[in-house]
Amino acid sequence: MTSGGEMWLDRDAGPVVRHYALTAGRTRPRGEKLDLIDVVTAVSEPPADTRALQPEHRRLIELCQTPAAVAELASEIDLPLGVVRILLGDLQEKGLVRVARAPGREIPQSDVLKSVLEGLRAL
Repeated sequence: MTSGGEMWLDRDAGPVVRHYALTAGRTRPRGEKLDLIDVVTAVSEPPADTRALQPEHRRLIELCQTPAAVAELASEIDLPLGVVRILLGDLQEKGLVRVARAPGREIPQSDVLKSVLEGLRAL
């Protein structure tokens, strides 16, 4: 609210700073960016002392007890994909989850892409 008592946002807007606070202001994970179809699995049962983790981190560990794709986790936890990627990166950095990278993530060489483009133009 402003000093005049008027509201900046309506009630439906929800918390504005929440996602920023969850990621400590980060917009990218510390490690390699996770792909939508990368599969994440918790390394073991959730650690006994999870007080140092945010509730969202703990929820992700619970969801990762069975292998799940990054996109599936984002949907299940109801957070934006970018935030989930950062939180999963935190968990991976702490050794609490393991990520199985999707095969075929290499970017084709430029000469291959040029050949494909030329072939399409020839059609």
